[in-house]
Amino acid sequence: MAQDYYQILGVAKGASEAELKAAYRKAAMKYHPDRNPGDAAAEAKFKEANEAYDVLRDPQKRAAYDRFGHDAFKNGGGGGNPFGGGGGPGGGFHFEGNFDDLFEDLMGGLFGGGGPQTRRSHVSRGADLRYNLNVDLKDAYTGTKVEVAYPTTVTCEVCHGNGAKPGTKPTTCPTCGGAGNVHFRQGFFQMSRTCPDCGGTGQVIKDKCPECKGSGRLRKNKKLQVNVPAGVDDGTRLRLAGEGEAGLHGGEAGDLFVFVSVKPHPIFKREGMNLAMEVPVGMVDAALGTEVEIPTVTGEKTTLKIPAGTQPGEVVRLPGFGMPALARPRDKGDLQVTVAVDVPTRLSKAQREALEGLREELGASRGVEGFKAKLKKFWQG
Repeated sequence: MAQDYYQILGVAKGASEAELKAAYRKAAMKYHPDRNPGDAAAEAKFKEANEAYDVLRDPQKRAAYDRFGHDAFKNGGGGGNPFGGGGGPGGGFHFEGNFDDLFEDLMGGLFGGGGPQTRRSHVSRGADLRYNLNVDLKDAYTGTKVEVAYPTTVTCEVCHGNGAKPGTKPTTCPTCGGAGNVHFRQGFFQMSRTCPDCGGTGQVIKDKCPECKGSGRLRKNKKLQVNVPAGVDDGTRLRLAGEGEAGLHGGEAGDLFVFVSVKPHPIFKREGMNLAMEVPVGMVDAALGTEVEIPTVTGEKTTLKIPAGTQPGEVVRLPGFGMPALARPRDKGDLQVTVAVDVPTRLSKAQREALEGLREELGASRGVEGFKAKLKKFWQG
């Protein structure tokens, strides 16, 4: 089982941003490979600290981790943030760039390697996106297809993502030699910072693409058909691979994560795979038994049999009338109907006389007699 991110950094769950940063700085300085050459255990702890801080430093990733734990990032792939906030009623989106070198970003390359500069890869994966989708309970029961629209970035078709004018190519940055950063010494330390001439890409573009202005990507409103499977519940996450932002310099695209919310229903309340509802029944019908016509979640009608002698609050179950299991639509829960006995508050003279006569004829019930016996014993000590 993966270790808790807060334990890795040695902080409490409610730690502030400053406390997280201080804890990460301490762990990074202690376990950095430059300080522990050849120590595989230290290298592993350094990677764990990087992973933990990468999640906890981001408020949206942190909120997702606090709620779902490590499951929040299963099948999510790398790059970007699939847990950003949505916007607008019924749906929203979020996008965020990747962190190429988290340690360098935090500590300014304090332990940057010496010697010749190392050429870094300029290809990076596109950011993941999040879309919030609201569906009705009926759609959650049957499954549905929904068209979603969201802004994203796509690879420029003119330059095919390299940012250079057609017929030309980016060239290696002469300042950093393609490494994306430059090294310098300050006292006893070898320092590193982003190359000022190429901005960390390791490449320079003399003639920029006229369409994307050298970025290699364009903003675009994208539309997709999303298949919502039967049985989805609040918080169900659907992953659409490759439908996120385009990658940089030919890198693979990110994913689109659709987070499903099911709208409240005026009659049914969902309890896992079961549905619950309340049906009022007159006291005479509850005593004699009756049949009541009730709706199903799809809007159809079915008959509920109320047995004679049904008590207030008693639950009558209809097997198979609940919600289907996700990925197993043939498996369905139950419809749990709570009987609310409706006692009249206004009686005509004839109704009152009829009830008084019935009370005399029936006498006290076994439950009432039993309760009186308990009270008598209690008062007598």
